[in-house]
Parts: sequence; structure tokens; C-alpha cells
Amino acid sequence: MLITPAYAQATGALPFAGSDALVQLVPIVAMIAIVYFIILRPQQRRQKEQREMVMAARRGDVVVTTGGLIGKVTKSVDDNEVEFEIAPNVRVRLARSGISEVRAKGEPVKDATTPAKKDAPTP
Repeated sequence: MLITPAYAQATGALPFAGSDALVQLVPIVAMIAIVYFIILRPQQRRQKEQREMVMAARRGDVVVTTGGLIGKVTKSVDDNEVEFEIAPNVRVRLARSGISEVRAKGEPVKDATTPAKKDAPTP
């Protein structure tokens, strides 16, 4: 017979056999941590800033849509929609998720708790 069967001999248990698996896992865990802190974490921060910027869009702000239209917000319809003007007398309703950038800030938000100031007559 040309091929002889080879029988494996059982060797004694190595004292550090469990640490080999741990040593192999360390680079994998390190790579996952690097990916998280270099890629995922900054991306989540940018998404949060974008979401806050879009939700803060108010009347008078100049916005750019995801389609590239540039216009001025004329009113906030509700929490999810705004109406903006892209040309004189051309108003379009847009979902807030369609806003990609707020370029210029408009009128400040009027605080409902402060009373309206009356102009004092000048002598």
C-alpha cells in the first residue's frame, strides 16, 4: 500500500492554550474600536448637528434643498414641513428632511413671554 494512514498522537494539554485565543481576539477588538472612534463617532456627531440645524430653520433663513434649490423660508407649516420661496411669488412646501443646508439666518424668534415693546413718543 502506497498511502499509509497517519495517526495523530494526543499531546499533553498546553498550559497557555486559552491565551492563544485571547491573543487572536485583541487585534480584532482593537480594529473595531478604531473604526468606531475614527469613522462612526464623527459621522454620528455630524448627523446630530445636521438634524439640529434643519429643525432650527425658521422664517427668513436661506436654505438649500437636497435637490439644489435655494430659497428663503417664509413660514413653518408644522414640525416636519416648511414653506419657502424660490422666486418672487413662487412658494413651495418642503419636508424638513429635504433641507441639506441653512446658509443664512433670518429673523430672530419672537419670545412669547416678553411683552411687545411700545415706542415711546419722542418730545
